[in-house]
Amino acid sequence: MCVAMDDDAIRTLLSRLARPDSSGGRVIERAALLAEGADFPELLAWIDAHHGTPESVAPAASAGGLHGARMGGGRAGTDRAPQRYVLRASELT
Repeated sequence: MCVAMDDDAIRTLLSRLARPDSSGGRVIERAALLAEGADFPELLAWIDAHHGTPESVAPAASAGGLHGARMGGGRAGTDRAPQRYVLRASELT
């Protein structure tokens, strides 16, 4: 059972996990959020509520010709979760 985190606790956690982004904001890796052991859906809801955006997933490069996707076990790049979330730097201060 997860205990709900307050706004300050989430902001502190995300500030610790975030690193600078080339856009001037802060980027947080999805893997870091999962590894933290906190309530992942609650963290994503907080990021969304504070104007955070999932980094768009670039389509995987085609490899293997006509049957490359079939050889790899499915269509590459479909239905993948974003790997990073970008927040304005001001949201974490």
